[in-house]
Amino acid sequence: MALCLMKRLQLAGNKPVVLLGGGTGFIGDPSGRTDMRSMMSAETIQHNCDCFLKQIGKFIEFGEDKAIVVNNADWLLDLNYVDLLREVGACFSVNDMLRARCYKQRMERGLSFFEFNYMIMQAYDFLYLNEHYGCNMQFGGDDQWSNMLAGTELIRKKTGKDAYAMTITLLLNSEGNKMGKTAKGAVWLDPNKTSPFEFYQYWRNIDDADVMKCIRLLTFIPVEEIEEMDRWDASRINEKKELLAYELTAIIHGKEEAEKARETSRALFSGEGDDSNMPATRIAEAAFTDGKIALVDLLVLGNLAKSRGEAKRLIAQGGISVNGVRVDDLEKAVERAEIADCLKVRKGKKIYHKFMLEQDI
Repeated sequence: MALCLMKRLQLAGNKPVVLLGGGTGFIGDPSGRTDMRSMMSAETIQHNCDCFLKQIGKFIEFGEDKAIVVNNADWLLDLNYVDLLREVGACFSVNDMLRARCYKQRMERGLSFFEFNYMIMQAYDFLYLNEHYGCNMQFGGDDQWSNMLAGTELIRKKTGKDAYAMTITLLLNSEGNKMGKTAKGAVWLDPNKTSPFEFYQYWRNIDDADVMKCIRLLTFIPVEEIEEMDRWDASRINEKKELLAYELTAIIHGKEEAEKARETSRALFSGEGDDSNMPATRIAEAAFTDGKIALVDLLVLGNLAKSRGEAKRLIAQGGISVNGVRVDDLEKAVERAEIADCLKVRKGKKIYHKFMLEQDI
């Protein structure tokens, strides 16, 4: 959501100042948390910043008069504590800070002084960006409202200028739950954590009621085309889902990966297209006993389950299908010949995997 908004602002003629939290990452934002975040090492923080910058580059165009990227480690890590207290701390009321939602919800469980400083650091970031880059508006998730207002107030007190804050709401589904969460934890932009095919499948399988909202918020299809799409007959819902999945996958992973994912998905849904890009696992001859292998073992080998116990739970809950047929037999064994013909397994509604003999891949 934040990256899409940043791109829209750039397309409208604005110059984004992308702020990486190499300094604030040493503290951690308490907003929306019920306990203190784990402290990260300097190496982990730098790694995260490098990864964020790579992902942001898929949305934002950097260059002269286009967009710039800055890292608050460049000014926060060299601050003198006493100077900060005198120059910035004097502008903050503890009473007002404790009334902020990001702190109030933590008071019963305990809020460390370590985290209490986060609001001051984020406010100082805004002041620094305002003075050095002319940045006069900060935007972020709606859980950042208190932190952003602290920045606008600090700028007013220190410079007499006006500054602004704008929030974006969380992306919720039709049931009011945050989108992007799965049984494994999340849908990641990193292809090493969520493959392009799995990423495509997530959006290809979202609820019908959420499709048009996601097309409006997350794609850059012209508004006129979206309005026309909104008038399509309900029977064309799969066309909308396919378009949404393709557009998002193309943004994150490129058009080539999006086209591969679309072809693979069509092969699964309609029997047409190329399924060669479906995630696959090679099964060695040594894995078979009397020409068979237990399905639970197969699921573990394909990383569809972490253990045989988890594999059995998936089968018992009706979450595993083999070649389109749901399996409920915990003791089911798969013949070598079935794998030789390319065995396709579906976990839940969105995760597909194929198994083939080692020499056939």
